Amino acid sequence: MTREISLSVNNVPINLDYFAAGYIDHVTGGIIASLKDTGEIKHVELSMDGAGNVKIKLNGANVPLNYFASEIVKRTVSGMVSPLKGVEGAVDKLELKINR
Repeated sequence: MTREISLSVNNVPINLDYFAAGYIDHVTGGIIASLKDTGEIKHVELSMDGAGNVKIKLNGANVPLNYFASEIVKRTVSGMVSPLKGVEGAVDKLELKINR
C-alpha cells in the first residue's frame, strides 16, 4: 500500500520511519472504520487543538463525533504519538494527514 503520512505535534513536524508510519496509518484507519457511516479511507485529516477538540475529515467530509468518540480518538492518538522522537511534553495540538 502506497501512503503518505504527515504528522505535526505542538506545531513541530515529526519524522516517521516505516514502522511508525504504518502503525499510525493502521490504528487511525481502525478508529475511523469503527465510526458510524464511514467508508473507504482514501484521505484523512485528523486534528486536535489546544482545547482538546478533535476534528476528522474523511475523503473531504467532516466526520461527526460525539463526546465519547472524541475522547477515545484524542486519548488513543495522543498515547500513540507521545513516545515518538521529537514529541516534547504533552500532546496539546496535533495535525495528522494520511493519503492512501
